[in-house]
Amino acid sequence: MTSTSIGTPDQLRDPDYTPPPAKAIPLGIQHVLAMFVSNVTPAIIVAGAAGFGFGSNSPHFPELLYMIQMSMVFAGIATLLQTISLGPVGAKLPVVQGTSFAFLPIMIPLVAGKGVDGLAALFTGVIVGGIFHALLGTVIGKIRFALPPLVTGLVVTLIGLALVKVGIQYAAGGVPAMDKPEYGSLLNWSAAVVVIMVTLGLKFFARGMLSISAVLIGLLVGYVYAITIGMLPLSAIAGSWERAAFFALPQPFKYGVEFSAAAIIGFCLMAFVSAVETVGDVSGITKGGAGREATDKEIQGATYADGIGTAVAGFFGALPNTSFSQNVGLVAMTGVMSRYVVTYGAIFLIVCGLVPKVGAIIRTIPIEVLGGGVIVMFGMVVAAGISMLSDVHWNRRNMVIFAIALSIGLGLQLEPKAVQYLPDTLRILMTSGLLPAAFIAIVLNLVLPEELSEEATEEVSGGLSGRGNGSLSGE
Repeated sequence: MTSTSIGTPDQLRDPDYTPPPAKAIPLGIQHVLAMFVSNVTPAIIVAGAAGFGFGSNSPHFPELLYMIQMSMVFAGIATLLQTISLGPVGAKLPVVQGTSFAFLPIMIPLVAGKGVDGLAALFTGVIVGGIFHALLGTVIGKIRFALPPLVTGLVVTLIGLALVKVGIQYAAGGVPAMDKPEYGSLLNWSAAVVVIMVTLGLKFFARGMLSISAVLIGLLVGYVYAITIGMLPLSAIAGSWERAAFFALPQPFKYGVEFSAAAIIGFCLMAFVSAVETVGDVSGITKGGAGREATDKEIQGATYADGIGTAVAGFFGALPNTSFSQNVGLVAMTGVMSRYVVTYGAIFLIVCGLVPKVGAIIRTIPIEVLGGGVIVMFGMVVAAGISMLSDVHWNRRNMVIFAIALSIGLGLQLEPKAVQYLPDTLRILMTSGLLPAAFIAIVLNLVLPEELSEEATEEVSGGLSGRGNGSLSGE
């Protein structure tokens, strides 16, 4: 049996193996670097939708800073639930949790233009949705049949399509600047393009940590570029640093409690998607790192941790958590299955979150620079959805289900005024696009009969002539 500098092959496949700290800590920080930007970006987007200013002199500076801070703290706490576990809660696997992009199409309409006033309903919805998500752990194995790749792939694709507009707006100068002459200027776009070019260059022409942290490094280069061209004055960085405390603890119910039917229903329904995503990520970790299928206990524990982590986050003013797929790939690439490696990363995240000055520096990233990063990230969300759809058996039945659900879901996203006379709760749920599309796809998939016999004959004939299985991948 050969060994590596970290451990033997058998040890590396064991989630309970503890590598030497000198090796485990850098590997844990590597996990944090891989997810760091994706973890804090949703908080910045929600704050922007609420109308919070990004300047250090903005009256909403503390709220924006607090949301960034909580994104780090509770991603770390949720990750600890997965790696260390608490009774049945947690998979006891190297599952990295982070703030979920999936809920953004639900969250943005809830807070749009409302400032701090919209946050009470938002975080109350996060708490209730998290509790519901945890309860799904008791039945997750029984409801998977209702969420095949046709449904989950459609929803993930729509999530990405709903968000790409945000990336373009950020790269052009941000929503608050849409009515200003500099919106869409070449100077604004140059910062976003620098980030995109550096990210692509590192992703495809570098290896190891440079490739894994391509988006983070791209943002750092864009940050320096923004300083160089005068987009980000050094005085703004200094002002943010000075206004932020060195240490601060989370505050329970910081924004109060408000029960909104739209928020609660939206978060509970999206919990289904998040739960299925977690099942896929846990399965990917066990297959990629240990060469085996995930056990029912691991999947159940991971779902419990997903939901409880989200509920606790909402209690302290943080956004919903979910398992992060990019870290699944990192486990497969490094071949290190140790949950203690990810535990070190979680502790590092919590420490960073308790130091508001870290969040203050993140907050100074110009919106145009951030736009370059999120264009890449949101495009990858769409690509992930299409990848999931490649597993679909594309007969006429499935094509009709997909076509109807996509047309209505995407159409309502693009033209929200089409349902302007609906009650507020129903209007918010409908204009998200995700929930009507998911509902239509689930119902049609359950009630429509399987393919007709003549269609089956046509497909068999097509298969014999070399058409394959009809998947998008052409395999």
